[in-house]
Amino acid sequence: MTDIRVLVVEDEPLLAEAHAAYTGRVPGFVVVGVAHTARAAMAALRANDGGDVDLVLLDFRLPDAHGLDVCRALRAAGSSVDVLAVTSARDLAVVRTAVSLGVTHYLLKPFTFAAFRDKLERYADYRAQALADGEVAAQHEVDRMFATLRGTTGHSLPKGLDAETLNRVRAALTHGSRPAAPGEEVGLSATEVSGRTGISRVTARRYLEYLVTVDRAARHPRYGTPGRPEVEYRPR
Repeated sequence: MTDIRVLVVEDEPLLAEAHAAYTGRVPGFVVVGVAHTARAAMAALRANDGGDVDLVLLDFRLPDAHGLDVCRALRAAGSSVDVLAVTSARDLAVVRTAVSLGVTHYLLKPFTFAAFRDKLERYADYRAQALADGEVAAQHEVDRMFATLRGTTGHSLPKGLDAETLNRVRAALTHGSRPAAPGEEVGLSATEVSGRTGISRVTARRYLEYLVTVDRAARHPRYGTPGRPEVEYRPR
């Protein structure tokens, strides 16, 4: 799976460095540039028509323009690059405008690494679904894509499961599965997910089975080993 290329736009150098470091800690993401002004951000995105950037981590309070103006300029130029707002702006009018301009996520400062990672992992999950070939077969597939961005709230999970661990399992499954041949994909077993997330195999299986029940993963037999075939899980 190709890494998601990220441009960090933040006027405070220390925060920009921190956001870039956070991004580098999330598997599947790579920072390809850092800009401290709106002008520098637009220049970076105009290079090669923005083809070198998949996601912009955008601070709204920039010294030379508001982040919403950057979003408007991007859409006016026909750019479809995704934007994750990373800002302290709490004005609901700003939030509404951000949504209307296609901002994928809105992350309020200050935030923890866990919250930051959660947004990126949800975005990666959504992007993998959105860039798949073909078309959706039914309404539930569209609903699942939008639900990916909204996320699963902790109170909706079965007793004993928590949202943060679920996100880690989903991320491991998304990034660990790989194409084996055209039209065929190799998934991960509960043991392999356990090794990638640091949770026990039994716990990993519980979360994987939950993902199967909510149609976010599929269970498949894995042949090639003596005895009963091992069960592997693939993202949906």
